[in-house]
Amino acid sequence: MTLRYGMIGCGMMGQEHIRNIQLLDDTAITAIVEPDADMRAAARALVLDVEFEDTLEGLVRRDDVDCLVIVSPNYQHADQLRRIAAIRALPILCEKPLITDPADEAIITKLQSDYAAPIWVAMEYRYMPPIAALIEEAADATGGIKMLTIREHRFPFLPKVGDWNRFNAKSGGTLVEKCCHFFDLMRLILQSEPVRVMASAGQAVNHLDEVYDGQRSDIWDNGYVIVDFANGARAMLELCMFAEGSDYQEMVTALGPKGKIECFVPGPGRFWPAERGPAPVPKLLVSPRDPQGMIEKPIPVDPTLLEAGDHNGSTFYQHQRFHAMVLKGGEPEVGLNDGLLAVKIGMAAQQSALTGQAVEL
Repeated sequence: MTLRYGMIGCGMMGQEHIRNIQLLDDTAITAIVEPDADMRAAARALVLDVEFEDTLEGLVRRDDVDCLVIVSPNYQHADQLRRIAAIRALPILCEKPLITDPADEAIITKLQSDYAAPIWVAMEYRYMPPIAALIEEAADATGGIKMLTIREHRFPFLPKVGDWNRFNAKSGGTLVEKCCHFFDLMRLILQSEPVRVMASAGQAVNHLDEVYDGQRSDIWDNGYVIVDFANGARAMLELCMFAEGSDYQEMVTALGPKGKIECFVPGPGRFWPAERGPAPVPKLLVSPRDPQGMIEKPIPVDPTLLEAGDHNGSTFYQHQRFHAMVLKGGEPEVGLNDGLLAVKIGMAAQQSALTGQAVEL
């Protein structure tokens, strides 16, 4: 059976989804909604025989669409889910963040009780090969995780259509837009729920002189977030978005009574300067407390997957699982509750950074 996809949005990330869907057998992208002419042209270059719909409603009503992928600007996700649900229950892969406004939680609550098809929230970082390896080996390597640190040192936010990602109101804010991935990883790795969030964050370097339609960009570019979990573990996020040139973009470290495990993930290959030679290979380091020494494991990623996107193959592996779920049945690995809780941690972090007070969850 060929699984037929309808795409809602085909900007930079939407095009990554398209390229990865096309790597799967028995798939077809039949229709797209995309209001921007340049992005439509880019999508047509990737999918020559695709048809474009003017409205989301027109896309959802097509009889040649079996599932949907939402890759629109953040602030549109919740309302688009609501509008889809009013027409037809199709399986959906929805990009993060699930919501950007706390008032939209009611939409998600209604979907959880009423929507008759699976909704998978796109948390690609779960599926990056080095992070997936850390998740698999962490409990044994550490003897039970007590501390978890996630560090992201990266380049600034990229330009987006309409500059929506330059403003908290449309993006949800940096600690939601960028970091809900990491808060999702914290819950997944620690297998516990957050109880308290403390943060310090702000705008120090990037976008300070950027003005759009008379409004100055207010998006943050750095921060620290500490999250206490119900099982007694604690996690910390360190974010810097003016760290171009870092060998590794993400570094994840888990520590426990038995030892330490770390993974190192390079950033997108298209930003790696050619004059520095080959980009680093992702790797895993296991460091036991006894004298037997550190174990280093390179975790290379298929070059075809690196070419298809900026997330070290994770978008492909996510689509592979989503495809299997739609065809064979089952529940999404990342459901609405996961997506909502990741956003809530991010919103609590932003509140803590603004007020200087810890936020109880």
